Amino acid sequence: MVNLMEVYEGKAKKVIPLDDGKVIIEFKDDATAFDGSKKAQFRGKGWLNAQISAHLFKILEERGIKTHFIGVAGDNRLIVERLKMYPVEVVVRNVVAGSLKKRLPLEEGTELREPIVELYYKDDALHDPMINRHHARILGISEDEIEEMERIALKVNEVLGEYFRKKGIILVDFKLEFGKNGRGEIVLGDEISPDTCRFWDAETKRSLDKDVFRFDKGDLISAYEELYKRLTG
Repeated sequence: MVNLMEVYEGKAKKVIPLDDGKVIIEFKDDATAFDGSKKAQFRGKGWLNAQISAHLFKILEERGIKTHFIGVAGDNRLIVERLKMYPVEVVVRNVVAGSLKKRLPLEEGTELREPIVELYYKDDALHDPMINRHHARILGISEDEIEEMERIALKVNEVLGEYFRKKGIILVDFKLEFGKNGRGEIVLGDEISPDTCRFWDAETKRSLDKDVFRFDKGDLISAYEELYKRLTG
């Protein structure tokens, strides 16, 4: 494993290490898009992302999927297990949207016959390029580690896809990040929120995620609040 993510303050989160092997993740009200070229602040966004992430982590834990989540540590903070993060993002796609429509001759909104799993190298300077398993191995990630991350990602997709369907929401696609804990286990880390997923209303196909901000589709907080209320109502 190389280029492990260090504790840092990113575009939308601040990561605060504790002495006991735990970490505080503080969700900020900042929103960015297009490699940071579009920026804004939305009061309450950090609280919503923290609460939504906590809710979804709990669901995954109940279904036997190991995550770094320990608990809520404040309005916009989670306490999590500290991980050595892999320098890749694992993206699962169920519906054609975003960059996928630029790479396949399919219309936006086309439901895929089976989920597509993609790997991206985490590097802002390189704009997080898509990579394959061969690239990942060159970066020091073994085939077994790649297969385990992809297996967990597809299980997450199965669990959350079913959960969201019951809430009248389509899980279009989402990004996951993984790391190793102190016991050498590969577990789900980072966040699961409307900042890192695409959610569409099942009837209207209206976005309930950061695309509202990216493409000026309306009020971001209203969309996030509606998602939160559906999940917890």
